[in-house]
Amino acid sequence: MKYNFNDIEKKWQKIWAERQTFKASNNSDKPKYYVLDMFPYPSGAGLHVGHPLGYIASDIYARYKRHKGFNVLHPQGYDSFGLPAEQYAIQTGQHPAITTEANIKTYRRQLDQIGFSFDWSREVRTSDPNYYRWTQWIFIQLFESWYNYDSNKAEPINTLIERFNVEGNTNINAACDDDINPFTAEEWSAFSETEKQSILLKYRLTYLAETEVNWCPALGTVLANDEIVNGVSERGGHPVIRKKMTQWSMRISAYAERLLQGLDTIDWTDALKDIQKNWIGKSVGASVTFNVIPTEQSDEESHTISVFTTRPDTIFGVSFMTLAPEHELVSQITTAEQKAEVEAYIEATAKRSERDRMADVKTISGVFTGAYAEHPFTKEPIPIWIGDYVLASYGTGAVMAVPCGDQRDYDFAKHFNIPIPNIFEGVDISEEAFASKDNVKIANSDFLNGMNYKKATKRAIYELEQIGQGEGKTNYRLRDAVFSRQRYWGEPFPVYYKDGMPQMIDEKHLPLTLPEVEKYLPTEEGEPPLGRADVWAWDTNTNTICHSELVSESNGIYPLELNTMPGWAGSSWYFFRYMEEQANRGEAFATEEALKYWENVDLYIGGSEHATGHLLYSRFWVKFLYDRGFVSVDEPFKKLINQGMILGTSAFVYRWEYGFSNTNNKKEKVIFVSKNLIEKAVVERMFISEVTEDFKRVYSGLRSHHGKLKSSEASWSHFTPLHADVSFVNASDELDVEAFKNWRPEFKDAIFITEEDGTFKVKRDVEKMSKSKYNVVNPDDIVEQYGADSLRLYEMFLGPLEQYKPWNTAGITGVHGFLKKLWKLYNDDNGSKVTDAEPTKDNLKTLHKTIKKVEEDIDNFSFNTSVSTFMIAVNELTAQKCTSKAILEPLLVLVSPYAPHIAEELWEQLGYTESISTAPFPKFEEKHLVESSKNYPISFNGKMRFTLELPLDMSKEDIEKTVLAHDKTQEQLQGRTPKKVIVVPGKIVNIVG
Repeated sequence: MKYNFNDIEKKWQKIWAERQTFKASNNSDKPKYYVLDMFPYPSGAGLHVGHPLGYIASDIYARYKRHKGFNVLHPQGYDSFGLPAEQYAIQTGQHPAITTEANIKTYRRQLDQIGFSFDWSREVRTSDPNYYRWTQWIFIQLFESWYNYDSNKAEPINTLIERFNVEGNTNINAACDDDINPFTAEEWSAFSETEKQSILLKYRLTYLAETEVNWCPALGTVLANDEIVNGVSERGGHPVIRKKMTQWSMRISAYAERLLQGLDTIDWTDALKDIQKNWIGKSVGASVTFNVIPTEQSDEESHTISVFTTRPDTIFGVSFMTLAPEHELVSQITTAEQKAEVEAYIEATAKRSERDRMADVKTISGVFTGAYAEHPFTKEPIPIWIGDYVLASYGTGAVMAVPCGDQRDYDFAKHFNIPIPNIFEGVDISEEAFASKDNVKIANSDFLNGMNYKKATKRAIYELEQIGQGEGKTNYRLRDAVFSRQRYWGEPFPVYYKDGMPQMIDEKHLPLTLPEVEKYLPTEEGEPPLGRADVWAWDTNTNTICHSELVSESNGIYPLELNTMPGWAGSSWYFFRYMEEQANRGEAFATEEALKYWENVDLYIGGSEHATGHLLYSRFWVKFLYDRGFVSVDEPFKKLINQGMILGTSAFVYRWEYGFSNTNNKKEKVIFVSKNLIEKAVVERMFISEVTEDFKRVYSGLRSHHGKLKSSEASWSHFTPLHADVSFVNASDELDVEAFKNWRPEFKDAIFITEEDGTFKVKRDVEKMSKSKYNVVNPDDIVEQYGADSLRLYEMFLGPLEQYKPWNTAGITGVHGFLKKLWKLYNDDNGSKVTDAEPTKDNLKTLHKTIKKVEEDIDNFSFNTSVSTFMIAVNELTAQKCTSKAILEPLLVLVSPYAPHIAEELWEQLGYTESISTAPFPKFEEKHLVESSKNYPISFNGKMRFTLELPLDMSKEDIEKTVLAHDKTQEQLQGRTPKKVIVVPGKIVNIVG
């Protein structure tokens, strides 16, 4: 019987789908286990072989847990709102929903053919109105909540209103905006409804505010910090600038401390926890207020600058202040003489992202505003500068600069010739700042003189509090999350505007679905694409959307919000939706029973790149839902594993960038040079024209046409690497030149300088697998040629799950050969050869050492070593000529999580009608690994002549008697009596004649 893997795999995929083999139950006596992958965005490119890595790992674990007797929930769905579908809509006019649906079909086909044990009955799509109805509902709950620091949790906004009615806001300890003025209960009652709504907006957990955002003109939308890489948009690589916009924001900062503390309760890697800890950025110090000294040009209003510092002990070392260029005070305090220079600097800074500014520690730049602040204690004037190393979104957007104690301040002061007073006793600061807190006393600091760091810090805070210009404070780097996107393809906000204030649509009228638009671009007035919708207003009389032209507040028809929610909205709670069976997804995002049964995700697998995005936002939303009593857990993911990445092996061709004196470097011919020729030229310092006759011919032709080269070096050193599609390159790194020429029109008439044997060699390099690098390997091709089980095994075999490893298609033949050998262990040309024969000791030993190793490997997520163990086991059993069902049956269960198709087929051959996924995991028995006998080498005068198997518990005397009585011993001795017999029990027997 032949191993027809294509037929076998299609057969079992069909059976699993028809029987719903992996459908989980919300009512089971088994213990529950919830395994989840970060759900994919369905891109038009489909899956490449790097994508299934985490899915395969989670599937192995889910199948293993089923074998272990757990009721396993292992669902899958799609994060189906996203920029690529909208960009495609902008280019083609095709609605993103159509594109997304087509992409999902491709993904589903590809996922199914790899044999994942997903419970597809619980599929979710974030772009499905029945799903985002509940995303909108959660947004409303956030809007209708505030964070009470006294109870340390979110509470309904009505409880805050009740307190305002009774006591005003002076005793309210809440997460709120900084610019809230105190008011009494009487004043609250006297406020207009609009004034009340405006005040409440400063307390709500989701709120409208003018904030500095990352604006990408090319994409027409705001981007989160984690959506920007190296100063440009992650999607498309477009420039990003900073600008102020009125945006919806989430008050995630209210949860900063709880997000930190919660990390101690979950099983995540230290590396991932550290990323979140650093992002949240807890600092303990003091808030200090500096009064701005009025100038002749300044307005009559007095200004103050608030700063946060972790080193209040260095307050007397302040010699200047630096504001973020976008700080609101800059325009109000800048003098007329400095205005032009300041405005030019602000404009230049707006073109750099926050990450770019944070990462750039070498560039020193700034501008003096012309204004001064007054030192809280000395009353001396302190110059106020602006500098792009200070961020408006971090702290207060201002720093008190102490150059003697901070290297960046030191470098800034040196660069601009600002004084650097020394406040450290016995410390030399002539060359660099002194940043240490230890083993030093404060000097030149009035009442702080002679104190160490701890004492000086306490005293400084006390004195600041006494004069009303500071207080002790804990600060967090974590900023509130911007929640608006100027896009079409996202969740609509369930918001309309009355008197300019946001109002929530009643939840019973949800979902508010996306309207049709003519184009998916922003309007000519700069409004988001929803501004193009003809039907996008809210009629409060009928509680339905109506034509935008009918907006009239007197008639109860109001404009709807034009922004949409960001991509992380739907992914911040989707794991709860999976908990509910499709039939019960009605009037709640999940029933109370389902939420209590599944609680949270036991194992979550996904990439570490989501550490400061999805993984942080989802923790925030879950803690909020927990506070409000909607869920019973305050962390979404108990255990989290970050899988590594399968890298692609890219192929590069080198284009010769030649230039001639009379052509202004115009490149009229496209010339590619084979890799080895370039390497030889560089190593031997030769011109390419001297390396090969072929090149001489091309080179001469160019010279006769263009004249002399600009420089001799240009003939060998200027080569630009270009990606070539890996499908044009064979295993010997030789390029199919004709295929390459036909690939792109600009290469059609290109000249190729080949090796002496006529081949054209490419350079290989390992990098991220990506469509843009043309190094993608399609899993469809691998499955067709080698089978899904081979793909699954190979991806695990490549190396530890969490590491990065390069893909090499040639390597898959090894695991494919193993599967063929496994098949032959059960079958020969006449069919199944499995028998009821009693297993031998060697059979049992092989089986149980395999059980032990595989169980340990899966529990430790060391899937790569399990594959090696399977190979060893099959080799040993083949050598032992094992046909025993008692051995081969449990072996299949071990293999099943890794290679489920072949396991199901062989399981059926053994006579079973139920899926192998229902079989219990084999139990390890130590006794089969305990050796009961020893194969002793029997030596004569130190030379081994034969071996003899004897019981390990045999006494030394009995070993000697048995060996001496053996025929082979008598043959060696030939009647002689040995002088001595050396017996080392468990090791050797040596007869000295």
